[in-house]
This record gives sequence, structure tokens and C-alpha cells, in this order.
Amino acid sequence: MWPLTAGLFAGHVRQAMTAALARLPAALPEWHEAKLIEEKNWPDFPTALTWMHAPDRIPDSASGDAWRAQQTRAQARLACDELLADQLATRIALQASRARPGRSLRGDGHLQRQALAAFGHAPTPGQKKALAEIEADMAAPYRMSRLLQGDVGAGKTLVALLAMLRAVEAGTQGALMAPTEILARQHAATFARLSPVPVAFLSSSVKGKARKKALLEIEDGTAKLIIGTHALVQETVKFADLGLAVIDEQHRFGVEQRLALVEKGPATDMLVMTATPIPRTLLITRFGDMQISRLDGKPAGRKPVRTSLHTISMMDEVIEGLARALSKGAQIFWVCPLVSESEALDIAAAEARQAALLDRFGEIVGLAHGRQDANMREEALQAFAQGKTRVLVATTVIEVGVDVPTATIMVIEHAERFGLAQLHQLRGRVGRGSAASYCLILHDEGLGLTARRRLTCLRETEDGFLIADEDFRLRGGGDMTGRRQSGLPEYRMAPEILVDMLLETAHAEAEKLLPETTQPDAAPSLPLSARILLLLFNKTDAARIFSGG
Repeated sequence: MWPLTAGLFAGHVRQAMTAALARLPAALPEWHEAKLIEEKNWPDFPTALTWMHAPDRIPDSASGDAWRAQQTRAQARLACDELLADQLATRIALQASRARPGRSLRGDGHLQRQALAAFGHAPTPGQKKALAEIEADMAAPYRMSRLLQGDVGAGKTLVALLAMLRAVEAGTQGALMAPTEILARQHAATFARLSPVPVAFLSSSVKGKARKKALLEIEDGTAKLIIGTHALVQETVKFADLGLAVIDEQHRFGVEQRLALVEKGPATDMLVMTATPIPRTLLITRFGDMQISRLDGKPAGRKPVRTSLHTISMMDEVIEGLARALSKGAQIFWVCPLVSESEALDIAAAEARQAALLDRFGEIVGLAHGRQDANMREEALQAFAQGKTRVLVATTVIEVGVDVPTATIMVIEHAERFGLAQLHQLRGRVGRGSAASYCLILHDEGLGLTARRRLTCLRETEDGFLIADEDFRLRGGGDMTGRRQSGLPEYRMAPEILVDMLLETAHAEAEKLLPETTQPDAAPSLPLSARILLLLFNKTDAARIFSGG
């Protein structure tokens, strides 16, 4: 049950367990219904814990395998305890989310009309529908928590701009946080071109007088729309009145960063945007308080990206195919593998691949990675966008914020090392124009079953939600009331078979312990036994973490 590590031995664990069990109260208030305890023939919590850690203290444990049956009952009881704690924490978080003080943000649409006039096109039906859903939430007297999902190029940025202008029409500010400076600057340029109100930009590269000016305009309210990177959540950034926080490519941010931006305002609405929802957020949208607005389809003229799988042993054939495409004027992204947790090694792989392609194709091969000077990286991206280079070797720095409609081929090397969300985003760098586009997935020879399922899913669909569903099945949905964003919830006592057997029971018990309230402002009221249960399973901070999407 308890894993060991270097320097920690089984004897140490036994000694710690013995000391801990000695401090366990002989009796605790029972949180399960008496009928359930009797029906399942479960021991009480202290007894169950003792039987699990000290089998020699189970009555009649010396008689054959009788102790195994007792220990199985003990584990089932503790598994149900853990599931009940999780279900209760989720219900508390939901009720707390609904009870959070909000405010109605309404506008007359005059700023939105000016932005659309500058844009020069009417919103698509999908954009109109998503915006109507967002505006209805903003007008309601509670805080919005909404996910805007749409594939690359579906028009999420325009919807975000119009929603933020609605917040400005209501007398507040709107802020958009992007994961990279490249993407943030792209948004800032778009907003500056379309917005009828002042736009401020803030990132770690904004320094000196420019930074002081931006901070002052954000704090005194001169800046109505604020675009930036994670620099927006620094303590020195003060908003005059933040009404709407938009988090773009939200799978690139941690829960705490998303919370930090939302908490910059007194009652801030939250809109998160992504082309592929992370599994944890998918879990919350299925069972929690986050609503979904989905932008279906792609702009007119876009064609599907044809995705194919190739083993690394076919590298020579792939490169010859690229040579033929280059002779016809193609532009190509080549994304290098994630080598390890070390960005330096990722860059080394990119530099080695660039050198090999330079030998084959000459000076038409460029390089972009995260450790480059920002100006040098921007020059490399611009050279590719302008067609001065025809192949761009890169790390995942191009995952978001790079828009080159003339690029029609994406090569992803050792794709099995990437997550599905990243692969979907990287593929989205091509297919942005009217020409046919291709994504070549290069992978190791001996793929495991899970890796093969992931890559096959990517080959068969471009639908971000279907991809997220597959990611959810393969990686799990994370911990709804905690900070983990993927993987199965960290149940210590509830293996998958017991989750299947007992989850419905735990859910029903949670409903009885904490029924739905008809008074949204009422604080959740729990019996002492349930509060002890939450404390034992470290679920007392669920409401705050859950609100971070």
C-alpha cells in the first residue's frame, strides 16, 4: 500500500504505522448510514484502518484464510469512505461556485458593432450562438465559468474580443491571458486593429517606462482591454475593475495560474478557450459547473488535413517526398521530438535536425525554439511566413500563435512522445489556407498499444472533442477537486473495480448528506461526521480549486 523510496525501508513504514494507529481514536462519528453498514457488514473506520495495516489484529486471523475476507470488507469500507469524501467535496465545490457573489454585466452592443465594422465580416452562425450563450451568462447575477471550444481557425478570438467588449460596455475591464509571448502579441495586434477602446499589453519582456505605463493604465482603468502572458497574474498587476478574464489555450496553464487571474477582480467572470479541452476540464464540464460553448466547423475554403503514420525507419522516403513537395513550392513545418524534461535537449534535437536538412535542402531551412532571443525567433518566423525559408524546424514553440496559411505540410518527429492535445494543436498549424494540407506522423517501430491508439485517433479525426474524449479514456480525467489535470484520480483505497462497485452508493450518500439547496447564498451545512471525513481525506479546500476550471 505504501510505496518505498531510497533510504525508506519496510521496517520504517511499519514503525510509523504502529505509532499512527496508536493515536487513532477508538471511535469516530459514523458518516455512513447504519443500514448500509449493516447490509455490507463493514467494520467502523478505525477498525477497518487497523485491519488493513495490522492483519494480525483481525479477530480469528490465525484460522486459515478467514482474515482475507475480513480485510476485503475493510478495504471496501475504506474505498467507499474515499469515494464519499470525493463526492461530497465535489458537491461542496458546486454549491460554493453557485453561491459566489457575481454581478450582471450588460451592454448595448455599440462597441461590438464598431469592432465588427473594423473586422469587415459578419460573425458565423456558430460564433453568434457561442456569443449569445456567453452574454447570457455575463448578464446573470452569478459568476460565469464557461469553456469555448473550437478547432484552430474556427473564430474563438473574435468571440473573445466581442465578449470582452461587452464587459467594457458594462463599465469593467476585460483581460486575455495567453501561454506564449508570440500568441499574446498576435492577439494584441488583432485587438489593437479591431478594438474601439484602448488596449494594453504586458509580458515579461515589457520593461522600464513601457512597463510602468502599462501597469498604471491597467490600474487606473485607462486600459479597457488587457492582453498578456502569465505576467498578468504577478502581484504588481492591479486592475481597476476586472469583469471578464479570458484564458486562451487553457491546457497550457496550471490551475493556480487560472485562479490567480480570476481572483484579480471582485467578481470576475471566466471564459477559457481551447481547441482540445484537457481531460480534467472535460471531467468538470461533464459532472461539474463549467458550461460549454462549441464553435463547429471551419471557415469557408478550409480543407481537412490528411494525416498519415510513418515509422522512423521510413525517414529517407519521407525526406524524398518532401523534396518533391518543395519542388512544387510547398512550405513545411518540421517539429522535433520532446527528448526529456530538459528543454536544452529538445533544442539540441532541433538543431541536429536542422543541420541534417540544411545538408539536404540548403539555406531554405530555418530554426525556431524557445531559448532563442525573442527578436531572432521572430525573424525566423517572419522569414518562414514571407517564404524566404521553406522549411521551419522547431520545437513546440510553434504549437500556438503561428499563422502561416501558405504552409501545407507538418512533420512531427517521434510523435509518440507528445500528448494528444499537443499533436492536435501542432497539426493545426497547417490547413489554414485553401490548399490541400498534410500531417506526417513519424513514430518508433515498437509502439505500445496505448501509443498506437493515440496516434490512430489523431489520424482518424480532426474533432477536438473526440480527441479529448480519447485522451480522457486513455489518461483519465485528473482530480476534479484537486490540482492534477490528467490521469486517474489518486484513490489510495479504491481500485478501479471498487470504484465501479461503490461510486453510485457514494454519490447517493453524498446527496443525502448535502442535498441541493433552494437558497444559493446559503453556506453548505454538513454534520460533524462528514466534516471529519473530508478532513481525513484532505478535501477541505475543494471549493477554491474547483473554481479554477
